[in-house]
Order: sequence, then C-alpha cells, then structure tokens
Amino acid sequence: MENINSILLVVQVLLSISLIVLILMQHGKGADAGAAFGSGASATVFGARGSGNFLSRATTIIAILFFVVCLSLAYISSNREAPDSVSGSVTSQEMEAETEQDNQEMPPAESGNDMSQESDLPPAE
Repeated sequence: MENINSILLVVQVLLSISLIVLILMQHGKGADAGAAFGSGASATVFGARGSGNFLSRATTIIAILFFVVCLSLAYISSNREAPDSVSGSVTSQEMEAETEQDNQEMPPAESGNDMSQESDLPPAE
C-alpha cells in the first residue's frame, strides 16, 4: 500500500507542474488586442488559432487526471488501518515492560507520615 501511495504522490507532483505550465502558456482574453497593433505575440508555436484548442484540451485532460489522483490519494489515506486512539498503538507487552521498568527505577515508598518533619517549609498555623 505504501508503494501505491508513493507512486501516486509522484504522479500528482508531475501533473501539478505540467498543469501550472500549461495554464501559464495560454493566452488571456485580452491577448489578441495586442496582436492587432502589430505585436508579434500572436505568432506562437501552435499558430494563432491552434494554441487555444490544443492547450485547452490538454489542460482539461491533465486537470481531470489531477483530480482523479487527488481522490485516490484521499481514499487510500482514509482506509488505512490505524489504531482507535494513541494508547491503542502501544501493545500491552510494551506497556507491561514500561511499568516494570518504572517500578524498578523508583525508590521504595517509606512507611509513615514523616513528610511534615522533613519539610523545609515552616509549619502551618
């Protein structure tokens, strides 16, 4: 499952980069007004008319693929088997080992209530 997730992430990054490039290559609605006054902006690689059709179709296809990959990544991440809580991720054997280790490190409790005599604080009135 991790391999599919990694592959989809790489595909999503590539699709997003290509989508950005295709969107930036397209002309805006006011780009043809500059060509009317003698600007050379209308003579592109795809021609004056062909760029709109090719770039818009390619953008549509890549955008659809991008959304499909996003939805599949969301589906994969939501269906992972995860513990119900943080404490559910720790096994009972690990918890027992930790409590035994904590018990060994702690000094034994002293009997009696001699805590008030050993305190540095003045007695309460």
